Amino acid sequence: MNAGAELLRRNGYTGTGVKQIVEAANAPFGSLYHFFPGGKEQLGEEVIRTSGMMYLALFEIFFADEPDLIHGIEAAFASAADTLEATGYADACPIATVALEVASTNEKLRIATADVFTAWIETGAGKLGKYGLGPEAARQLTIALVNSLEGAFVLSRSLRNTEALEVAGASTVALARTLLPDA
Repeated sequence: MNAGAELLRRNGYTGTGVKQIVEAANAPFGSLYHFFPGGKEQLGEEVIRTSGMMYLALFEIFFADEPDLIHGIEAAFASAADTLEATGYADACPIATVALEVASTNEKLRIATADVFTAWIETGAGKLGKYGLGPEAARQLTIALVNSLEGAFVLSRSLRNTEALEVAGASTVALARTLLPDA
């Protein structure tokens, strides 16, 4: 499944073939259908759900190690920029990559991406509440953070620079400052 996750993150769902996945995993071709009888679609759904929860864990890491909300947001955007640069702008979020491709064409994968985004929003809003944000403000900021990161990934990958992540990070910080109770 790790090979599938890497390929989907880099190439998207339609740009990743079953043969590529099997080769990247150094596995016999039949093993894919043994573990994923639903084929590429089932593997894609599993990758989306598993990767989504791994990315959710990153959220907790960024905010656990930072002294406050602003530093947590800055750390998240800086880490995203570092990852993109270090991977030649190939490694971004696999959830958004797949969501953009399948939202109108594959209901099972659309639902999987929607479930992941929903989990991110609900968990993020709950975690941001510890900074004194009310439930609505925490939800609003979490949605803005996800929107900003995902949109900046698209621009940064296309433009091959991290300016979009820097601007998105600054915008998210500005919103956070307006929502904090002591602002």
